[in-house]
Amino acid sequence: MQRFTVIYNEQMASKKWELFGSLQDFVGPSGKLSLLEVGCGTGANFKFYPPGCRVTCVDRNPNFEKFLIKSVAENRHLQLEHFMVAAGENMPQVADGSVDEVVCTLVLCSVDSQEHLLQEVHRVLRPMGETHLHCVLSGTPLGFRNSSHEG
Repeated sequence: MQRFTVIYNEQMASKKWELFGSLQDFVGPSGKLSLLEVGCGTGANFKFYPPGCRVTCVDRNPNFEKFLIKSVAENRHLQLEHFMVAAGENMPQVADGSVDEVVCTLVLCSVDSQEHLLQEVHRVLRPMGETHLHCVLSGTPLGFRNSSHEG
């Protein structure tokens, strides 16, 4: 998996820089970008995240944690807040409205329910935040604005 990640990132680097280039624009009130990555794998996207980014990672596979720690050591510009073993469709450990951005790369094709995953993304997203769901195979970022929390 780690070898695949290196090769994949080399081939997709320009597309990832393009897709993740606007993440800093969605920094919340804290002044630091709070990002949730669903299906984080080995942390392949870390090098594309902006400096100071605080990342919470969710993955079904507990064995990825050791690779994440290595990836964080190689990407000192970000801070790993938490690693949670969970399915993206069920993330009760992530509080409602607690993240500025949600990134799902190469995940939507492997979840049990895309609808439930998107409901969870909507739930955890900061009010008036925006999420980028990346369909990397087609290179199309999908987004929606979460305005349901407005009072």
